[in-house]
Amino acid sequence: MSIKLLIIPVLCIAALIVGLAIGYVVLGDKPLSDVFDSNTWKHMYDLVFAEGG
Repeated sequence: MSIKLLIIPVLCIAALIVGLAIGYVVLGDKPLSDVFDSNTWKHMYDLVFAEGG
């Protein structure tokens, strides 16, 4: 029973990683290594939550 409970979260995380990779590499024309770089996500966060002047 516990294996069935773990399958959905694992599949969701796998789908998130695959979606990030496809979106960043195919749509964004960026290298795959940048998907897992923390500086990339800090920059994205700063762009989204930056205070407008």
